[in-house]
Amino acid sequence: MKKQEQQDRDYMAAALSLARRGLGRVAPNPAVGCIIVDSQGHVAGRGWTQPGGRPHAETIALNQAGDRARGGCAYVTLEPCAHHGQTPPCVESLISSGIKRVVVATTDPDRRVNGKGLDILRQAGIEVQSGVLKEAADEVNAGFFLKVQQNRPLVTAKIASTLDGKIALANGKSQWITGAESRARGHALRAVHDAILTGIGTVLADDPALTCRLPGLEERSPIRVVLDRELRLPAECQLAQTAAEIPTWVMTACEEREKKQKLADLGIEVINVAVGGDGKLFLPEVMKSLAQRGITRLLTEGGGKLNASLIRSSLLDRLVWFRASSLIGEDGVSAVGLLGLEKLEHMPRFTKIFDGVAGADCWEEYRITY
Repeated sequence: MKKQEQQDRDYMAAALSLARRGLGRVAPNPAVGCIIVDSQGHVAGRGWTQPGGRPHAETIALNQAGDRARGGCAYVTLEPCAHHGQTPPCVESLISSGIKRVVVATTDPDRRVNGKGLDILRQAGIEVQSGVLKEAADEVNAGFFLKVQQNRPLVTAKIASTLDGKIALANGKSQWITGAESRARGHALRAVHDAILTGIGTVLADDPALTCRLPGLEERSPIRVVLDRELRLPAECQLAQTAAEIPTWVMTACEEREKKQKLADLGIEVINVAVGGDGKLFLPEVMKSLAQRGITRLLTEGGGKLNASLIRSSLLDRLVWFRASSLIGEDGVSAVGLLGLEKLEHMPRFTKIFDGVAGADCWEEYRITY
């Protein structure tokens, strides 16, 4: 590998590390990282998208670099924006900075950009290299891309089970199957997602808080979303009692004004969606509604019925599975409910992308293939 090519990859890898800092905090915008290297080959500035999506990574990095950006190179994990929004286009900032070269990992599918940013930079006489560590960059912003292209968020299901795939005893008791280390990793997952989804059954059984309780990351708790067709959410549950501090949404088909007002008085946003042919909330519409509200990355922590519904609807993208070294047996509650398969070739297939150990437990992360 040539020296320049290796240098491009090394700096882009560092920029991607910066981009990941924004995951769970920048919706509805993408999480972007940027590094400015001056003409002497030294890092002059670095930045990543800030909470709420502003300022952009390029703006922060260029401000740090100042005059040292002139004649240098910018490494950006996503094509710089080319449209006027709340701030001027990043391509204009790059051009006015005197940057000589821009290296981009992947293009922005937003129709207002989608190659236009790269074209503007080239027309200004700036050398442009694209596609460096593209696969890694696409993974960082998979949620943003899905929102733009399919009007839905990236959906990751988190499961904590025994070795035989049980998430609770027959009597419903489930706390705690996995250990403290697995639970900490689960909280870290919450911190990098925009919202967390569960069903009313899980709320009634476990009364979860669905917050991030890792020291120092408490402020990164995601928006809590509950699927509650009939508005059975108790006013005394943790989600309702903390809705004034942490945004809480309830997706429902219920039209009873009194029930809606009771939840609204607690600070809960009630969102009506359609019911599907199975009598349950129509998950594609749920996802569309969440995307329209800016959600790009959704973590689900529900029961077997929700997990199965996501798979049957072809809406599950990632699966993070924590397994304790224990067994419950046939009478336990399964992590995945009825899929209705009649042929083995119809089984959903998964590709393992990460794995590891968490205390006495093991965990794996999968990408699903339909």
